[in-house]
Amino acid sequence: MSILHTVNKSPFERNALDSCLKFATDGSAVLLFEDGVYAALKGTAVEPHVSDALGRLKVYVLGPDLQARGFSAERIIEGISVVDYAGFVDLAAENGKVQAWL
Repeated sequence: MSILHTVNKSPFERNALDSCLKFATDGSAVLLFEDGVYAALKGTAVEPHVSDALGRLKVYVLGPDLQARGFSAERIIEGISVVDYAGFVDLAAENGKVQAWL
């Protein structure tokens, strides 16, 4: 059964992203939304960790939350897919479980 892991906290304020990347099994999906979108940005201290995870996890970022914080899709790490709200729903439906990392 596949799992959608959601991270909504900034990786610069909480360790939710670190915990998620540590425990997510290969092939799982990770959705970054709300302040979690900061983990998707190029040129940050967490970019190497997220880039390494892309080899075993599918990582998504919620486009409207990215835009609400003033960032465009050009700023995200290569390999991360941008989804809209309908894409968020599709991810939740496609995966057997949703695990929120707080």
